[in-house]
Amino acid sequence: MNEINPGLLIILGALLVPVLPGLLRSAYMLALPVAVFLYLLGLPMGELGQFEMFDMTLTTLRIDKLSLIFGYIFLLATFIGVIYALHVGDWLQHTTGLMYAGAAIGAVFAGDLITLFVCWELTAIASVFLIWAAGTKSAHDAGMRYLIIQVASGVILLAGIVFFYRETGGIAFNAIGIDTLAGKIILVAFGIKCAFPFMHNWLQDAYPEATVTGTVMLSAFTTKLAVYALARGYAGTDLLIPIGTVMTAFPIFYAVIENDLRRVLAYSLNNQLGFMVVGIGIGTEMAVNGAAAHAFCHILYKALLFMSMGAVLYRVGTVKGSELGGLYRSMPWTAGFCMVGAASISAFPLFSGFVSKSLIMTEALKGGYFYVWLTLLFASAGVFHHSGIKIPYFAFFAHDSGKRCKEAPMNMLIAMGIAAFFCIGIGVYPAPLYAILPYSVDYVPYTVEHVVTQLQLLMFSALAFAVLMRTGIYPPELRSTNLDTDWFYRKLGYNVGSTLLLLGGDAVKFVAAQGGNAFRVFERRLHFHHNPDGLFGRTWPTGLMAFWATVMLGGYLLVFYFR
Repeated sequence: MNEINPGLLIILGALLVPVLPGLLRSAYMLALPVAVFLYLLGLPMGELGQFEMFDMTLTTLRIDKLSLIFGYIFLLATFIGVIYALHVGDWLQHTTGLMYAGAAIGAVFAGDLITLFVCWELTAIASVFLIWAAGTKSAHDAGMRYLIIQVASGVILLAGIVFFYRETGGIAFNAIGIDTLAGKIILVAFGIKCAFPFMHNWLQDAYPEATVTGTVMLSAFTTKLAVYALARGYAGTDLLIPIGTVMTAFPIFYAVIENDLRRVLAYSLNNQLGFMVVGIGIGTEMAVNGAAAHAFCHILYKALLFMSMGAVLYRVGTVKGSELGGLYRSMPWTAGFCMVGAASISAFPLFSGFVSKSLIMTEALKGGYFYVWLTLLFASAGVFHHSGIKIPYFAFFAHDSGKRCKEAPMNMLIAMGIAAFFCIGIGVYPAPLYAILPYSVDYVPYTVEHVVTQLQLLMFSALAFAVLMRTGIYPPELRSTNLDTDWFYRKLGYNVGSTLLLLGGDAVKFVAAQGGNAFRVFERRLHFHHNPDGLFGRTWPTGLMAFWATVMLGGYLLVFYFR
């Protein structure tokens, strides 16, 4: 038992969910992550679960401090997500949500690239059902695009693993780097899942279309699994510093003009990932600590924000900023929890974001990355602007929309309360978090200089928001659809693909008509029905036919993606 990957226990446990009745099912789902957490606490450090397969050594379980911190937060996020979803009677969402969480947990404890690949693909297959469960056409289309991108990431990862094995003769998942072709290919696979610039559109496309509970689960695992993979394989890779810097800055401009508040949170998620990528790129022990700590805190406060907006969507039926306002009268607890999440993501002192983000920014300045630090400072002000102020302001305050509703269900409030407790607790007393980071921590976040600087930044951003609102310069919340960079290649790709399919269809009809006559003549000459050695009587290689079937399927998927 002490060599079984904890993620596998979650996956196998999820298979029992459909057969359990209502109340027993709820109790079982709550107990499952708790039991696996207790199991994890008893595991020894080291590489376990090893066996040979096709002359390769698979390490299905590796326990070290880097995998442990992600394992801890993934299990906590699973527990909170289960509580938040207890009112949902859909066993499919419960089952696939747990399998999705189990696959992500399995991946962070994988000691080899093959085990990582299997879990990598399973996260994609399981999580897409959380999008499709919304039942709308837009959710179906977004889910298909999401699945195509996530599976493509896995296919690229598999190609990188093949090259890695040929180059090194092994499949151990340790430091990889970008000096080899395999390293470059694997980085692309990780970058897709981490939503690197121009690879990010799947996130804003799919997350807001998922179910109320599905979005909370999605926000916790997919991108943070990629952050873990980058920390494991690419710590100290300089290329990640400019990539992460761009990631922190560009989503701000989209978030400011976005009307859908769940999509605003999706953009701010991309912004926060940038901080983690910068920390991994810097690669020092303190910077990697900062990336891991920020991932830990981010999962909690981002889940809290998505849960609060999910509660609004559940009770009111919309999260459009132009249609909300004044909900603090009907949903005071949800409004309060939302403000805790907003303060945490904005890195207010005494909230979790303050004690994690500061590790990365301090290390960037100490390492001489002045312009990177300056961009991170701008991004910090921006995230306070669009997530710290805009989300709670337009949802719960601003003008009174006249909407009156019930407070969120009790299970939702309990889940939000647990997340809020950790957001405040970590901010007030960060020592337990620092103790489980991959490397020893010699850092004090609460210095006079740091606190005063951060408060000045936040107050300046708040003042700018107030001035822009009073002068009417701030973009109003309007019913609109904002176009991201994917619109250009999706629109162009769809038109080109449709044209090629149309021309190809005509060509196929012509060839079929001409080929039919030729085939009949050829058949008579070769005695097709009587001569097994003829051209049409041969056995063709399965691999060749599988290749062409894959090419045709890939073409279809690309055309569907560009829709």
